[in-house]
Amino acid sequence: MSDAVLVERRGRALIITINRPEVRNAMNLAVAQGVADAVDELDNSPELSVAVITGAGGNFSAGMDLKAFAKGEFPYVVGRGMGFTEKPPVKPIIAAVEGNALAGGTELVLACDLIVAAKNARFGLPEVKRGLVPGAGGLIRLPDRVPLQKALEWSLTGEPFTAEDAERYGLINILTEEGGALDAAIALADKITEGGPLAVAKIKEIVVAAPDWPAAERFQKQMEAIAPVFGSKDAAEGAAAFAERRKPNWTGE
Repeated sequence: MSDAVLVERRGRALIITINRPEVRNAMNLAVAQGVADAVDELDNSPELSVAVITGAGGNFSAGMDLKAFAKGEFPYVVGRGMGFTEKPPVKPIIAAVEGNALAGGTELVLACDLIVAAKNARFGLPEVKRGLVPGAGGLIRLPDRVPLQKALEWSLTGEPFTAEDAERYGLINILTEEGGALDAAIALADKITEGGPLAVAKIKEIVVAAPDWPAAERFQKQMEAIAPVFGSKDAAEGAAAFAERRKPNWTGE
């Protein structure tokens, strides 16, 4: 993994940092590949339950690196997209946003499950002002997260919107003071890691998939999905820990 993306394990949480502060963490191929590798590590490691993604130097990401793009470099990883915009991780991922999260930066945030933002955070899909169309999932995900009218307004005008706007329309989970987004996101991740890792991943899977299930089949599909969790070692450990009044020792098995 290159220095463009830093990865740190904190207990069962993986902290992913886009590390190009000199260009407001604009995404080139090295960033896209580094982020994709990090979420692969998240999904493939039974020791990890959740990830937090943030940016170094006071900005989340200004989007695609246009200078690199002009040289023919595109920040796309086959099977994942721009980091993970095409295929998010199986396990939960939290965005911790300070400063600018624009264009592809907003699209990467929208690919996250939970969003923590500081009051100085600024979002937006400005591509239309350059005669372009957001292509990393922003137009697909934004209408699922905010009212259609706001999604259309923000996408058609390309105007930025603030963290307060995002909170008002239900886009973000936690609003913090400037400089507090990462700490709040890690605290949220820590709460998630208290739960069994198999259960955490399965809950995300069901919540994401259930809206597309036929109404008459939802409970059957849910029961089929959760059956392996109920038969897992972690389920037995959770019951034993409760009976013995101690914290469970999760193994992800």
